[in-house]
Amino acid sequence: MNTQGGGESLLGSIKIAVLPIAKVFTMCFLGFLMASKYINILPANGRKLLNGLVFSLLLPCLIFSQLGQAITFEKMIEWWFIPFNVVLATISGSLIGLIVALIVRPPYPYFKFTIIHIGIGNIGNVPLVLIAALCRDKSNPFGDSAKCTQDGNAYISFGQWVGAIVLYTYVFQMLAPPPGGSFDIIENDKLPVKNNLKVNGPAEEVPLLTQEPRLTNENLPKDGKIKHFLKYWYEKLKLKQIVQPPIIASILAILIGCIPFLKQLIFTPDAPLYFFTDSCLILGDAMIPCILLALGGNLTDGPGSSKLGLKTTAAIIFGRLILVPPTGLGIVTLADKLGFLPPDDKMFRFILLLQHSMPTSVLSGAVASLRGCGKEAAAILFWVHIFAVISMAGILGGYKSVVLVSCDNNKINDRKLSNELRLNVTDLLCPFVLQLQVAWDHGCD
Repeated sequence: MNTQGGGESLLGSIKIAVLPIAKVFTMCFLGFLMASKYINILPANGRKLLNGLVFSLLLPCLIFSQLGQAITFEKMIEWWFIPFNVVLATISGSLIGLIVALIVRPPYPYFKFTIIHIGIGNIGNVPLVLIAALCRDKSNPFGDSAKCTQDGNAYISFGQWVGAIVLYTYVFQMLAPPPGGSFDIIENDKLPVKNNLKVNGPAEEVPLLTQEPRLTNENLPKDGKIKHFLKYWYEKLKLKQIVQPPIIASILAILIGCIPFLKQLIFTPDAPLYFFTDSCLILGDAMIPCILLALGGNLTDGPGSSKLGLKTTAAIIFGRLILVPPTGLGIVTLADKLGFLPPDDKMFRFILLLQHSMPTSVLSGAVASLRGCGKEAAAILFWVHIFAVISMAGILGGYKSVVLVSCDNNKINDRKLSNELRLNVTDLLCPFVLQLQVAWDHGCD
């Protein structure tokens, strides 16, 4: 009996791990077909435009609609550890990436590339697909399917605004081409860099980020001088890279969602301006397929066309899928012991663990495409997601056990239940035991 239940649980974990990765591969394969020489309706320029559309419109719409509907001021205070966990995941993952890069010594232009592709996990796209697949299963450990999906998407969306800031600041800077060259020597003339700028050249050949503002304070009124001074520091501090559409959408969603009057005006289904939110939801749903089509198109030369080499590729896969998740488990477990997490919320803990355990971020691959190393990023994403099918089955099974044990410790406390009952019906009894304990003991813990 127990063997059969364990076998079904193992098969369920494997299915939950394989299903979202299979969806990612399917969409990437379609992008590969669209970009192949036989069809060729998604060439390199088209993929770059598609990446720009995702960053400028589709991702902001997704963040604004989902985060705005989920967030309130009380929840923002209660969920404070989610964005903090994203920062911790970035720091710990990058430190592991730095150690791996120092040991492996990747090719010169790809040292920072290696750190990023180990340190930055997918906190949005794959978790959203994963939660959808997991909650659709009636045997999921998080209860009702609708509430499971709602809570999971809300927690994921609340972490994405910090991920967008990390992406547009840290990742964008780390993936900058090396001074005096580019990632691809063959295509050097197609990727102008700062040292190769021509003053009299066409405007489209000059990267926007390398233009330095020239201040002229002559004949300027006081108001003009102040405006010019603010503009100078705005560009000097490179705030333009921070104030990007996804970050603006995140700030607007948090502000509107935390003000009850504005939230009822825009985000509730019967609100007079809900049509705008509904339009953003429709556009946001297109974000994941569009970015995966573009990334799949970057594999037209095959996943082996990367210049990283086998050693560096294997090191990135090992670092991201094997070294980073245990570190994340330690961080979340310590936070739980210190009382930083909401009590008795299994989905909250599960999302925190996923933020440390996902494959390399798809959006960081899109940034890499914009920075000139799209082929290498696409190859890394391909192989990382291949091996993630194997690693995610074990990780998800282990995380489910950790979350359930945490739930048992918090909800059931010192009540004496048999080991068989704990193993077989914990998912069903957890909420009911909690309610009984509240009635009998006037509170949990």
